[in-house]
Amino acid sequence: MTDTSNDLIAEIGELRDNGTGVTGVVVSAVDGLLVAADTGDRVDGECLSALAAAVLGLAHRAGAATGRDALRWSAARYGDGYLVVRPVGDMGVLTLLGGKDMDLARLEGQCEQAVRRIDRLLTAPRTPAAHR
Repeated sequence: MTDTSNDLIAEIGELRDNGTGVTGVVVSAVDGLLVAADTGDRVDGECLSALAAAVLGLAHRAGAATGRDALRWSAARYGDGYLVVRPVGDMGVLTLLGGKDMDLARLEGQCEQAVRRIDRLLTAPRTPAAHR
């Protein structure tokens, strides 16, 4: 695992632990490939990554078709919680799972810095991991 990977795991763990009502976090590429997940055993991170990328793509298209500007996030509310999908720069997708107590307004503010840090981690130059 590279330093960048460790930093990304730490970032999503912090978001999960400190985000208001957040129960799981997935970071994926815009093509739907899983980059990192902190969801426990109850969620298939690879499947959710692909679905979240599709949700993001549809939200972008719907916004363009209706004359909206830049997409901030797309949310779905279920009987027992939320699914929130956010773009991360041009390359990533952040998916947040939450319970009924997820506070979307507060979460938006909490996510801003995390999204910028995740974007920097996703776009950081890759260096080969040192072998020991």
